[in-house]
Amino acid sequence: MSDLPPTAPAPSPAYASAPGPVPGRTLGIVALVSAFFIQLLAIILGFVALSQSRKAGVKNTPALVGIILGFVFGIVWILIIAGLIAGGAALLGQCAELGSGVHEIDGVTYTCS
Repeated sequence: MSDLPPTAPAPSPAYASAPGPVPGRTLGIVALVSAFFIQLLAIILGFVALSQSRKAGVKNTPALVGIILGFVFGIVWILIIAGLIAGGAALLGQCAELGSGVHEIDGVTYTCS
């Protein structure tokens, strides 16, 4: 027999484990995408996703961006709708003054019925 000490088994290579799912990440992405179409839903989902992520102690940038864009696009839509309502009210007032028919004022044609 040999005088050498017994050899230890070779260490197995260490594999990096995949990071676990981030709570609220998927909901944050849904909030971000919906901010372009349904702003109120984006704001609500963004806050829920942000809350879930904060409880887990991780950042959730898509949720934060979804909240911000939801507010910005929501304000833009409110301004557009207010402008359309004001323009329609002005047109109705103009037609009430002019009466029914087709009228041209300063190169603009108004058709009132």
